Amino acid sequence: MDSILFLILRRLRRPLILIIVSFAIAIIGLTLMPGVDDKGHPWKMSIFDALYVISYTATTIGFGELPYAYSKAQRLWLTFSIYLTVIPWFYAVGKIITLLQDTGLRQAVTMERFANKVRQLQEPFYILCSYGQSSSLLAKALDEKGMRVVIIEPQQERLNELELIDTRNIIPYLCADAILPENLERAGVLHPLCSGVITLTDDDDVNLAVAVAVKLMNPELLVIARAERDDIAANMASFGTDHIINPYTLFGDQLAMRVHALGTYLLHEWLTGVPGDTLPPPENPPKGRWVVCGYGRFGKSVVQNLEREHITTTIIEAMPEMTGCNHCIVGSGTEAKTLLEADITNAVGIVAGTDNDTNNLSIVMTAFELNPKLFVVIRKNRRHNGRLFKQFNADITMQPTEIIAHECLAHMISPMLAQFLSLARSQTNDWANKLISQLVMTMGETVPETWAIRIDKENTPAVIELIKAGLPVTLQHLMKDPANRDRQLELVPILLLRNNTPSLVPDTSTRLKAGDRILFCGSPQTKSTLPAIINNTKTLTYIIDGIEVPNSLVWRWLEKKFKRSTDTTKSI
Repeated sequence: MDSILFLILRRLRRPLILIIVSFAIAIIGLTLMPGVDDKGHPWKMSIFDALYVISYTATTIGFGELPYAYSKAQRLWLTFSIYLTVIPWFYAVGKIITLLQDTGLRQAVTMERFANKVRQLQEPFYILCSYGQSSSLLAKALDEKGMRVVIIEPQQERLNELELIDTRNIIPYLCADAILPENLERAGVLHPLCSGVITLTDDDDVNLAVAVAVKLMNPELLVIARAERDDIAANMASFGTDHIINPYTLFGDQLAMRVHALGTYLLHEWLTGVPGDTLPPPENPPKGRWVVCGYGRFGKSVVQNLEREHITTTIIEAMPEMTGCNHCIVGSGTEAKTLLEADITNAVGIVAGTDNDTNNLSIVMTAFELNPKLFVVIRKNRRHNGRLFKQFNADITMQPTEIIAHECLAHMISPMLAQFLSLARSQTNDWANKLISQLVMTMGETVPETWAIRIDKENTPAVIELIKAGLPVTLQHLMKDPANRDRQLELVPILLLRNNTPSLVPDTSTRLKAGDRILFCGSPQTKSTLPAIINNTKTLTYIIDGIEVPNSLVWRWLEKKFKRSTDTTKSI
């Protein structure tokens, strides 16, 4: 606010000085001009009367000669004052109109409004330092999950898209550069409810600058950053960046996961999706020999992960000396001659992984003509080419935006979810398939909600009270409908942490203890129902033993008295 006031005063300094000087001359002169009152006595205006007359004269309102008719001297001076004061006044009005259209002032007002909106947030929120494809998907998913988001984006065109979408909560946004520390501060980096900062721009240097600035300003804040270069990733790690995401490495890992553990891959995609969406069944990549076109960062990751699964590869690279490809066929892959040299007719799959969308489409179309049975993996670099890729309908379209968004969600929704997914990768594919079947039977095929609770007095007072009373409270009790204890909720506990020891998909008969942390997977309706169980002793008691606990003190006293009389009768 101080900067806005300073800017206004600075821009209006000259017209304000002219107005003050002209008004002062006109007022002083008018008080010195002799006049007569209604009785013919000599009379001179007071400073207040002169100020009043000059004010309505300079603003061209014109109330007349007040309080008495003016003398010739007063009229002469007032005529001079009109030209003296009206011109600076109109000059000032013009400057004010120009100031209202000033880009700097409007930007300052916008920033102040944005900062006020952020300061007024009463819920935990995340800061997204861009609104590209990945960040837009991430913002949508977080909004669907009821989590607040603040956005900084330097391109107004992208923010115009944000204004058109329908969101549950109002998303504060600012058209500015997140590299500047003052913009990060306006976005709430130092806000006590800020949960973390996510920077996913296409520029690694920008992501590095943001990550370093946040860690210097608020070292305890969660930072998730995108980095495609190893040196940038190492630099981020040295400043304590919590999670560094490389979309090409992630895709290579996921492609390998599809080959040897399709169930584990599906489980990962399902639990990090947008609630309510239905995930289509993924294609299962075949085993055999693959042709990989392009040996950049994407191609190297794909080759490394395919070979880890004992899948042989033939590499086609246009500039092997720049990519360090020692054993490859030189060419772009867009021509049939190069593909035939790579023996495309006997391959089971092809990866078009260059950094040019047109070349990638040309590669797969040429290869498909030579071998219609190929499993096609294609890389999409530009989002505006989405229709072209959709028209081709490849088996797998590598979209960094979705990969990054899913990985971010795994870390942002709950640290326990990220831990669960890490543990799930080390399990067998059969284990993942059984869990998927259990989730589908419980909640259907839509993406479920995932959330974690801690068994303590603050978060689960009813559970703690009954545990202290000696009643056995199990996971099964938290999974029953509070309205009908014989009905199961759409809920599955998928991880239990006790003394930092994880237990995947724990047995529902497990008795709960203080300090336990549980990761649940369920429908949105169930998520809103669970607090009625863990916070209400009466409800939880009814679920455990079917006893309705009286609400009032009178009914509790009558119940105790009735039990005592019953016990006395039995003893007699």
